[in-house]
Amino acid sequence: MAVERGLREALLDALSAILSPAQEVRAAGEQRLKVLEVTEEFGVHLAELTMDPQGALAIRQLASVILKQYVETHWCAQSEKFRPPETTEAAKAAIRQLIPAGLRESLSKVRSSVAYAVSAVAHWDWPDAWPQLFGLLMDLLTGGDVDGVHGALRVLTEFTREVTDTQMPYVAPVILPEMYRIFTMAEVYGIRTRARAVEIFTTCANLIHAMEEMEKGAARELLLPILTQFSQAFLQALQLPDGSTSDSGLKMEVLKAVTALLKNFPKLMASCTQQLLPVVWSTLTQSAFYVASEILSYVEEADDPVDSDGEVLGFENLVFSIFEFVHALLESPRFRGTLRKALPDLIYYIIVYAQITEEQIKAWTANPDQFVEDEDDDTFSYSVRISALDLLLAVGSEFPNESAVALAAAATRHLQEAEQAKTRGDTGWWKVHEACMLALGSMKGSLLDAVRSGKAQFELDPFFSGVVLSALNTPALPFLLGRALWAASRFTGVMSSELVQRFLEATVAGLHSSQPPSVRISAVRAIWGYCDQLKQAGAADVLRPFLSPVLEGLLELASGTTAETLALTLEALAIVCSVDPEFTASVESRVCPLTIALLLKYSNDPVVASLAEDIFKELSHVEACQAALHARLVPTLMSIMHAAADKVPQGLCSMALDILCTVVRNTKPPLSELLLCEAFPAVAHCTLQVSGLCFLPSLLQTPSPHSVHDLSPPPTLSMICHPPLFSQESLLTFTLSFLFFPTFGTNFHTFFNPTLPSRSSKQLFTTTSYLPPSKTIIFSTPINPPKTHLLQIPCLPY
Repeated sequence: MAVERGLREALLDALSAILSPAQEVRAAGEQRLKVLEVTEEFGVHLAELTMDPQGALAIRQLASVILKQYVETHWCAQSEKFRPPETTEAAKAAIRQLIPAGLRESLSKVRSSVAYAVSAVAHWDWPDAWPQLFGLLMDLLTGGDVDGVHGALRVLTEFTREVTDTQMPYVAPVILPEMYRIFTMAEVYGIRTRARAVEIFTTCANLIHAMEEMEKGAARELLLPILTQFSQAFLQALQLPDGSTSDSGLKMEVLKAVTALLKNFPKLMASCTQQLLPVVWSTLTQSAFYVASEILSYVEEADDPVDSDGEVLGFENLVFSIFEFVHALLESPRFRGTLRKALPDLIYYIIVYAQITEEQIKAWTANPDQFVEDEDDDTFSYSVRISALDLLLAVGSEFPNESAVALAAAATRHLQEAEQAKTRGDTGWWKVHEACMLALGSMKGSLLDAVRSGKAQFELDPFFSGVVLSALNTPALPFLLGRALWAASRFTGVMSSELVQRFLEATVAGLHSSQPPSVRISAVRAIWGYCDQLKQAGAADVLRPFLSPVLEGLLELASGTTAETLALTLEALAIVCSVDPEFTASVESRVCPLTIALLLKYSNDPVVASLAEDIFKELSHVEACQAALHARLVPTLMSIMHAAADKVPQGLCSMALDILCTVVRNTKPPLSELLLCEAFPAVAHCTLQVSGLCFLPSLLQTPSPHSVHDLSPPPTLSMICHPPLFSQESLLTFTLSFLFFPTFGTNFHTFFNPTLPSRSSKQLFTTTSYLPPSKTIIFSTPINPPKTHLLQIPCLPY
């Protein structure tokens, strides 16, 4: 006992030291804690200090946090976070006996940490080693103590995620009625506690749906008895104004629950869906008004609710939940027709949500890279604007004709209202214009089809010659100006050549270094759009007068920018190089060196490497560029392939092989002596230096366009194909010859020693005898030309 008291006192001293403001004292305390962590009673003493009502608040909070970490790392050897030693069975039993009392703790931080510790223990010990846990939690829920209810709910939030399909039939009938009781007792329980009850209900409903796929009738038995009660309670909760009993965080959880029910149990929800739809629609429209009046104008930080985990339950999360509900309607055949009828109003409100907020303007102005990322089609960012655009594209894909008609009507309505707002002196009118351009440009295909067929009434000429063109005269509104450039590039096919010329002139001006970053970035996007659209329409001649200033602007931007903007610029540069071979040949001396320099500078960035490869591909397509391109690029690639593995960054050799492969495949034959006699041996050398053949998939992605009937065999190839030289190195290099020269034409058989054995029309080489298992390759070479293909690679280590 004296030893145990001594360990507990030592632990208390260590915790006190960790709380010290002196860095040296804190470090010493942390070291002592690491020593004590391996003792048998460490977790028990942490639990005792956490539960000690006489202990200092700071010590109890710290002990509870460390207890949670201790359970995660020492409770079970099967845990991913496990560090030895494993907690003894005696210590586990003592901790299980102590910690449930902490769920009633009045200090929320201590209660939350204890709840996580209980959840972590339950993950491994319930129900086998801790069968009484569920009863303890139910006692807390029904006991009437608000803190106890909150603590139990914190555990159940994690607990229900671990419940299996065999346990749910026993858990659901007990838990779900209690969740309903807590959720509906707004005068007793706080908003966050009630929101957690809804979250637990949603978790159970999702698991019951998963059970239904294997056990028919599970939903009717476990969910149906309480479904009507919950549905009515959800209806009432969504209609309550924000206040002491409701806020956006609670409504978000309710909408998540309703969405899960709608997606998983459409038949069971059929009776109450007609009541739910108007309520959710009202939430959507009211939220749109809030966006227009508060969010878009952004004066100061919003006072968003925060849950007990510290997560901000902002207004955006409520909007995301609304959109998820609409997506659920869209995916359900039962409710899709209802959504179709509401498209005109729905798309009108989507455009409201798609407007730029003042917060975004502030962030994008301060960080142009964030603007590039957020506005990219494949962005990983998420915002109300992005989710609104996703929803617009989803309804556009499902109802192309109806959504195009609805979009035309909604945009017309918005533009009229924006003009009225502008007349009133409302400074936010331009955001409506920008959002309309974004929506119309994003749905260009279906919109043009609907307009041409007469189904949609939208005057394209007045829109571009009026709304879009006038936006070019708003230098004080750079995001509107940039969006106008992009929108015009999407619709070149329906604009007059004169109008296209004016927009191209504005786009070239937008690339100038004196322009704001957002305008320059938008101009780069517009350049890509113009090149793509006009090339497809066979009107590349329109671009030729602008190619030189466009290239100047892109090269200047690429020379002094960051990775995000650089990727966008290189993408535009690649398509510019594809427009006019004669122009491309004249600027190769500027494009190629810069691209090589950027490739080496950003060698660890796979996006930049891929885009640089695209530029080299376009240069390779131009016969007049090939000699100069090879002279500049191939020596650089060879130096990378010849370098020792410890002298170049990991992956650089593979990248060099990718680029060389692209250049070879897109070079008009005959291949140059530089490629055959210098680059080819470098490839062989690189192959022998790497571990395994991880680069082969990239070399095999696409066949070479060459038929090389007229190629002479390279000296290296003739040499390595002589039987006495069939060493590991020669066979591996021989393999690369098949990649470098996929078809050798009618003279293929002359490349090999005639004494090689043959089997009818095919010769099978199995390199197992010469190469280690990691480099085993099986391929066949037809002696009867011209079909020479690598048939299979049974093992490629990655």
